[in-house]
Amino acid sequence: MMDIKLTDVTKTYGATTVLDKLTLTIKKGEFLTLLGASGCGKSTLLKLLAGLELPDTGEIRKGDVNLLAQTPSERDCAMVFQSYALYPHMTVGDNICTPLYMGTMSFTQRLPGARWFSPGARSRVRTAQELGRRVAEILGIDHLWSRKPAALSGGQRQRVALARAMVRRPSLFLFDEPLSNLDANLRQSLRAEIRQLHDELGVTFVYVTHDQHEAMSMSDRIAVMKDGRILQLGTPTNIYDEPQHRDVAAFVGAPRINFLPVARDGNDRPAIQGQPLEQLLPAAVAEVGFRPHAASLKRLPDALKVSGRIVLMEYTGAERIVTMVTPEDDKITLVVDDGPGLRVGENLSVFVPMEQCHAFDADGLRLVPLCAAFSCAA
Repeated sequence: MMDIKLTDVTKTYGATTVLDKLTLTIKKGEFLTLLGASGCGKSTLLKLLAGLELPDTGEIRKGDVNLLAQTPSERDCAMVFQSYALYPHMTVGDNICTPLYMGTMSFTQRLPGARWFSPGARSRVRTAQELGRRVAEILGIDHLWSRKPAALSGGQRQRVALARAMVRRPSLFLFDEPLSNLDANLRQSLRAEIRQLHDELGVTFVYVTHDQHEAMSMSDRIAVMKDGRILQLGTPTNIYDEPQHRDVAAFVGAPRINFLPVARDGNDRPAIQGQPLEQLLPAAVAEVGFRPHAASLKRLPDALKVSGRIVLMEYTGAERIVTMVTPEDDKITLVVDDGPGLRVGENLSVFVPMEQCHAFDADGLRLVPLCAAFSCAA
């Protein structure tokens, strides 16, 4: 295994630029997730790695090897698709073993009935099915060996697709939103299985998703993408705690982060809801963001006070999600314990520690931490 490096990769379709001079290093053996909304270029990037598409400009290298000079079959990678892409006329066993049949048997040995007349073909089929059975047992689908895809549930089909990729023992696994067609409980179960699979195999996984829960729970690193560019690359903790762009902060986290516009008071000082902020940042502050879990109903020293009227309350069991609207018509979401008797229509004030706030300029770029630059006036 070696690192995979993409340098200044550009891909266009007509007048639309899907990838814009993208540079990325995929570390050997890591679980990297490409996260972003539909149309950001993440699936196109996966196809470039697999060799299903070629970039207009740029390089893709695996160690010293130029992957652009190799065919898809030479790249030693396996891909799991969103739609499973199983052969409907084949059994589960043959679906799993097909990559081994293709790699070890000649064209004539793969012809229908050839295995019954050729000792060499029978031997290769037997070896392939032994390997396929082992993989099926690992994923808990060996009892489905003789079924066809039409007789399987969505989760079972996805396990067959995983088994078909695993049986080749590639050095690179590519996943194109493999869980998006499954229900929530099954997605959670398969997330754990895929992560465990990565830890057991120790090979490189590149996973594409628009689901932040998948990205945060499975990945070693996350590349948050928008408009063909990587806005931020880092660990899940780094992406959540220190978003380097407003769009990263808005995309990662549930419930979504809150944003409050920063106004100027009569002395041209930045202010939020009339509260003057004592010091200017190096660049002008356009917005301050804070996570719904950061707000407290208790008065805190050196905290940002945010007031509004409750318009919605959602009870989830362990906590209560409160939505309120500020006098400036900004919608704020809060997560509070099921404590005091809050009511829709009531006014509410919450307090946010300054160290848990994030400052962004007019271009959406993160500024130095708020607590290091200024404090809220008492």
